[in-house]
Amino acid sequence: MIAIPAIDLRDGRCVQLVGGDYANEAIRLEDPLGVARRWEAIGFSRLHVVDLDAATGRGAHTTLITGLLAAARVPVQVGGGVRTAERLTALLEGGATAAIIGTRGLQDPAWLGAQAAAWPGRIILAADVRDGEVVAQGWATGSGRSLREAIDAVGAAPLAGLLVTAVHREGRMAGTDLTLMAEAVAASPWPVHASGGVGSMDDLRALADVGVAAVVLGMGLYTGTLDAAQVAAEFGR
Repeated sequence: MIAIPAIDLRDGRCVQLVGGDYANEAIRLEDPLGVARRWEAIGFSRLHVVDLDAATGRGAHTTLITGLLAAARVPVQVGGGVRTAERLTALLEGGATAAIIGTRGLQDPAWLGAQAAAWPGRIILAADVRDGEVVAQGWATGSGRSLREAIDAVGAAPLAGLLVTAVHREGRMAGTDLTLMAEAVAASPWPVHASGGVGSMDDLRALADVGVAAVVLGMGLYTGTLDAAQVAAEFGR
């Protein structure tokens, strides 16, 4: 299992939110590019960049993301507001190793399948889950579907992975939703990336034990609750 630091962009800064709540911002760093360089220097071999403003219709960090991709020395997966073929193509041709698609892919599985066929192995489907329900539009809108129903709707598209975020655990560092992640591994035909609630090395090892392929880390790294060097040494590659 590989651990991937998250760089969440809001108002041009790198932030961390608690519980997916945009009114509850716990971390704000002024230099996202410097943050990316720090994680690379510590030994992480992949980065996860999300444009929170694009995800919620508040704007877009196109120039900043272009700069991050140009400067990165490791693969970078990028998401947040990727809802058109044009935006997807721009990211993948602009240097992103993979693009993360959430809302549009979940609402329009046929469109997702067409994009995956055009970019096999380059798209990660994001399914954000709160209390058993997949949510969309930056965690603001319920879909009325369970994770398994969302997976079944997509079928066998040639995706790079399935990113499952336990929104109810996000930013709290109180432990991952291991039951949800085990269910995702059992149901998904693609490698599962987990996110939400990781606060200890034991959490990471438990995710690895249930078959999770990658874990996206945020608050635990940014607060120092997780020792970044230790995480990179054990799960950085």
